[in-house]
Amino acid sequence: MGLPLYSVVHGAVTVNGHLSWANFSSTFSNASYMRAFKGSLLLSLWTALLGALFGTWLAAAVVAGKAGGMLRRIVSSASGVLAYFAGVPLAFAFLATLGRPGTGVFTDMLKSIGINLYDHGFNISSLFGVGLAYVYFQVPLMVILITPALEGLRPQWREAAENLGASRWDYMRHVAIPVLTPAFVGSTLILFGNAFSAYATALALVGSTIGLVPAEINTALNGNVLVNESPLGLALGVEMIVVVVVVMAGYWMVQTRARKWLQ
Repeated sequence: MGLPLYSVVHGAVTVNGHLSWANFSSTFSNASYMRAFKGSLLLSLWTALLGALFGTWLAAAVVAGKAGGMLRRIVSSASGVLAYFAGVPLAFAFLATLGRPGTGVFTDMLKSIGINLYDHGFNISSLFGVGLAYVYFQVPLMVILITPALEGLRPQWREAAENLGASRWDYMRHVAIPVLTPAFVGSTLILFGNAFSAYATALALVGSTIGLVPAEINTALNGNVLVNESPLGLALGVEMIVVVVVVMAGYWMVQTRARKWLQ
């Protein structure tokens, strides 16, 4: 990983063989690139939050069931597969399901009963459509990440709370939620970084028609080589790396807190 990282950073900070921040200045002054960063950050934020909430709910329902039961085995196996089902195959699956009438199976089913999603503003080849595809793999990833923390809630804690007269809400508010919060926040940060760095799914669904940082990098490196925008693509890559490093640093800090609670 060091060689590609060196190549990207070196190409971003050099101009005509000399150290320079001109590439970064150009990206910061380019309105299109700034819109792409805003779009990627917003998309990553709301898909991470939705994935975290639904993933935690699903994981809690599974953990509350019988240990080693059929439901837990099915959900665990499905999450392990679906969390990594992304890229072009996922984009094709969503196009085949929620594509325009005549293309999407579910779209045609709804149209047959008088509901045309595309007449109501829905479009799978939009930022919202990309977000739906992201949530599809964010939820099972959250199940994988949060399940160990949920399993770490010891039954003795709840029994002790009940013996002291605590209600179920008191136990959740004073014990379960404080213990789970670091793991929840850390897992949500992982989901944010996962969505922020996702590339192939968005590219297959919308191409470069919607401003996202990975799409702008692709355009700069492959679509505008004649005007020498490749260094700008490398600068965008470095900026993405910085965002991911910040996210991972936050994840490391909250995980340190979570491990202390769950030891």
